[in-house]
Amino acid sequence: MTITDTHAHLYSNEFDEDRNEMIRRAIDAGVSRFFIPAIDSTFTQAMYDLEKAYPEHIFLMMGLHPTHVKDNYLEELQLVEEELTKRKFFAIGEIGIDLYWDKTHLQEQKNAFRKQIQLAKRYKLPIVIHCRVAFDEIFEILEEEESENLFGIFHCFSGTYEQALRAISYNMKLGIGGVVTFKNGKIDQFLNQIDLKHLVLETDSPYLAPVPYRGKRNESSYLTKVVDKLAEIYNLPQEEIARITTNNSAAIFGI
Repeated sequence: MTITDTHAHLYSNEFDEDRNEMIRRAIDAGVSRFFIPAIDSTFTQAMYDLEKAYPEHIFLMMGLHPTHVKDNYLEELQLVEEELTKRKFFAIGEIGIDLYWDKTHLQEQKNAFRKQIQLAKRYKLPIVIHCRVAFDEIFEILEEEESENLFGIFHCFSGTYEQALRAISYNMKLGIGGVVTFKNGKIDQFLNQIDLKHLVLETDSPYLAPVPYRGKRNESSYLTKVVDKLAEIYNLPQEEIARITTNNSAAIFGI
């Protein structure tokens, strides 16, 4: 069984004490492909180091995370563009809008999101969207930028059934992780109405650990708990959930 973690911050300092052991646990559990989102330029070298250590398993994205969009965001976007000219990446991400913590830089977040979508279209790369308390704002920009070259993943999807359908209408897969195992997560109530072809798996490690690890540090090996929950929701074997979602990730990332 090959499982793909389409979103994991494995360079996080929360893994500094046992990173290699944590990655080995995941690989032993069948999670053998890890797609690594960017945050800002301060994490770039750590991402490269991770890729160098696990070249057959680690696949990097490039981008500016919305919570790191500050007054210097244009400088950060310039660094994103420079990195894109130097080497191959598998997505622009994670990008988007986050209004949960702070609305001070809403306009800058919108600008950064739009500019990075345009970069993705130029390089023919998928986008990986971070959306928190910002569905309306995200959808507004996706509507403006909609094209055949716009596709990707709605990371950590936690919206309604109607929002899921709208996200899918913009050529987005839904990133499903630990939230699907939460009693109050709600997405488990309608996912069986969404064709599996629209889903990919993710952990968002070290965040959002699934039940029974909720509240603890998340890690990629726990993705098997998400597979178990989806197998229950769709009444399919775990192996079939893993196969379909890994094929979906391959269609998005091109590998």
